[in-house]
Amino acid sequence: MKKELFLILVIVCTLTHIIRAIYEILKRKKLIKATNLSFIIVFTNMLLLWASWFALCILDVNKIDLPDIIHYFGIFLVVLGIVIFITGLLTIKALESYEGDLIKHGIYSKIRHPMYLGFILWLIGMPVYCGGIYSFILCIVFIANVLFWRHLEEKELAKRFSLYEDYKKKTIF
Repeated sequence: MKKELFLILVIVCTLTHIIRAIYEILKRKKLIKATNLSFIIVFTNMLLLWASWFALCILDVNKIDLPDIIHYFGIFLVVLGIVIFITGLLTIKALESYEGDLIKHGIYSKIRHPMYLGFILWLIGMPVYCGGIYSFILCIVFIANVLFWRHLEEKELAKRFSLYEDYKKKTIF
C-alpha cells in the first residue's frame, strides 16, 4: 500500500509541476492573463504540489540512513526556505497579478526571486531530512523546472523594466 501511495504522490506532484510550467509558458506567450481566477487556480495547484511533495518525501519507499546532523540540516533548509518564501510573499503582497514597479526593497534588495529560492530550498531539504533517495532524485528534476519558471520570469522582467539588468548585478538568484 505504501508503494502505491508513493507512486500516486509522485504522479500528482509531477502533474502539478507540469501544470505550473504550462501556465508559465502560456502566460509569457500572452495566451492567458494573470487574473484573480488564474491566481486561485495556480495557488490551488501549488498547494497541491507542496502537500504532495512533503507527503512524497515522508513516504519515500527507498530511504537511506543518514547521520542526525544531515537530517537536521535538511529540516534547516526546509525552514529557511519557508521563511525566505514567506518573506518574499509578504514583501510583494501579490502573486500573479502584480503590475507595479520593480520591487527592490526588503528581501528583494538581496534576492531577485526569494519565493523560487525558498521553494528550491525546501525541495532539497525535505528529502535530505527524510533520507529519501527517490525524492532526492525527483527534487533535481523539480529544481530544473523551478529554474525554468525563473528563466521565463527573468526574460519578462527584463522586457518590462529598463533597470532590470542593473538590478540583477546587485542581487543574487
